[in-house]
Amino acid sequence: MIRIIGAGLAGCEAAWQIACSGEPVELWEMKPETYTPAHHSPDFAELVCSNSLKASRLESAAGLLKEEMRRLGSLLVPCAKACAVPAGGALAVDRDQFSRMVTEKIRSHPNITLRQGEVREIPEEGITILATGPLTADSLAEKISRLCGGSLSFFDAAAPIVTEESIDRNHAFTASRYGRGGEEDYLNCPMNREEYEAFHRELCTAQRAPVHSFDVQDPKVYEGCMPIEIMAGRGPDTIRFGPMKPVGLRDPATGHRPWAVLQLRKENREGTLYNLVGFQTNLKFGEQKRVFGMIPALRNAEFVRYGVMHRNTFLNSPELLGADFCLRSNPRLYFAGQITGVEGYMESAASGLLAGRNALRRLRGEEPVFLPPETMMGALSRHVAYGGQGNFQPMGANFGVLPPLEVHIRDKKERYAALAQRALSKLREYQGLFLTPQEEDML
Repeated sequence: MIRIIGAGLAGCEAAWQIACSGEPVELWEMKPETYTPAHHSPDFAELVCSNSLKASRLESAAGLLKEEMRRLGSLLVPCAKACAVPAGGALAVDRDQFSRMVTEKIRSHPNITLRQGEVREIPEEGITILATGPLTADSLAEKISRLCGGSLSFFDAAAPIVTEESIDRNHAFTASRYGRGGEEDYLNCPMNREEYEAFHRELCTAQRAPVHSFDVQDPKVYEGCMPIEIMAGRGPDTIRFGPMKPVGLRDPATGHRPWAVLQLRKENREGTLYNLVGFQTNLKFGEQKRVFGMIPALRNAEFVRYGVMHRNTFLNSPELLGADFCLRSNPRLYFAGQITGVEGYMESAASGLLAGRNALRRLRGEEPVFLPPETMMGALSRHVAYGGQGNFQPMGANFGVLPPLEVHIRDKKERYAALAQRALSKLREYQGLFLTPQEEDML
């Protein structure tokens, strides 16, 4: 038997994968006995924010992810489609109907035994999947933190991430400050005085996203995760002597030190994504694109992740987890969902699908399955295991995490379509490791 703690999106998907393969599952859920500040429904797989599961079209990263999950026997994708409401090109659901449908399917499966109550200790025996989410209860979060050597974040202050190909290299140069480290360690985006002063004015007056009371309970935590816009409000030179300091850098285009510099750091080993160093922010997403786009090198930047600021319990996964979502130091323990560093409803469910299948394989004495990096699920699992380049932050589905095509396609729509077709072609080679012939026939 495999034990799963948490009946959210990831926990339900993991339980379904194991149960449908004929093995018994014990699924623990603390609702309705105990609720987090963000949860209100007694049903499983509750959608606590938006009711949108992002784009449907295959030529989108979110659409590709859902199609991969469908082909691997997902529970949540067909439930979502059955509960869909009109939303243009997105898959949005009636959230109550969706949660009820998932709950009914989980409750009615003969191989799933439900247990109610808050789990305060990590089980010491048997295979366990921890899928407790970004608002993991304090007592269990403390145990997880201790288990992981303190590598647990309780507050997510993340900077935006942009694609490498969208950065204007005519207004950027590679260099490390004072020449320390590798020449390619940072991509520097210089600004002259006029550009910086205009940027600073807009940054100070840009609209900010609301912060919920349960996100920020301790002002010292907020101070330690200072948003760039708050810092900028303390004076015109605060960020110019902070995250945007130009000292130790010389712009080869001018031969002089810039007035201010934004440094970009590689977000993945392939160098297809870059992180805006020191630009943690709580600006609204549209404002981030507008204001940060005033930096010359980012005028046409494609943001695959905007900065966020909220409570979010997640592991420093590259130090702890393998691409099969197994804890490297304790192979009987798996993690799934946002606690692993994936971001988004379907991304969480996808991690549950992979964790469930690999926990099942371990129970049966089989080798784990690692999906190829050309697939969206494989790329996200590799981000969990290897991403961040020393500054790990949660990541949602985006085409920037996939390896580039052998032949570059200039048109973005055509390029995304080609990436999706390549992913599904690669996925076909692995379906037999996930599905029996009978299961494939049912899809």
